[in-house]
Amino acid sequence: MTFIRAYLRASTKDQDATRAKGDLQRFADERGLRIAAWYEENESGAALKRPELFRLLKDCQPGDVLLVEQVDRLSRLNAADWETLKDQIRSQHVKVVALDLPTSWSMATASGDDIQSRMLDAINGMMLDMLAAIARKDYEDRRRRQSQGIAKAKDAGVYKGRPEDTERNAALTQMLRNGQSWNSIVKATGCSRSTLSRLAKRIGDEVAAAREA
Repeated sequence: MTFIRAYLRASTKDQDATRAKGDLQRFADERGLRIAAWYEENESGAALKRPELFRLLKDCQPGDVLLVEQVDRLSRLNAADWETLKDQIRSQHVKVVALDLPTSWSMATASGDDIQSRMLDAINGMMLDMLAAIARKDYEDRRRRQSQGIAKAKDAGVYKGRPEDTERNAALTQMLRNGQSWNSIVKATGCSRSTLSRLAKRIGDEVAAAREA
């Protein structure tokens, strides 16, 4: 039995990974398919480290379908990492179906290993490679424009960086003052260790200033 496994991804915790859930559900309903499982995460598509995606692949049986809204939800990876991910997909004999890749739609219902099915698989593989390359280029272009914009703002003396989340940092600071371990804070809040390092240094500076006063 073929299972449809839907993958939803957003790049940051501030974005809604479930945004496309309705579109994926409609795609399945229109074809009389049932989505057996949903996998959601907030991770960069440019990073290969995506626990939910690899949990999905681990759960797959040969012939299962990995359903995504767009190819860039699956990959904004560099060429080497994209090959690594494709190898994992191929080794599990998983069929990738993306809403922005019409050539893949028939694979959601196709069965068997006839010539037509194999030809569709080959065409779909080439289109996947092309869209993955476009997604990566778009990612690199946006990063480059962002860096150029920051550099220009710094030259003009108007760059201030990302606004500080004062409410969150106040809570994190209190956790540090209460003696909670960094590992427990990261696990409970999802904050980065670099943020904790910066806040710990701020606490240390405040203590030193108080001693000198």
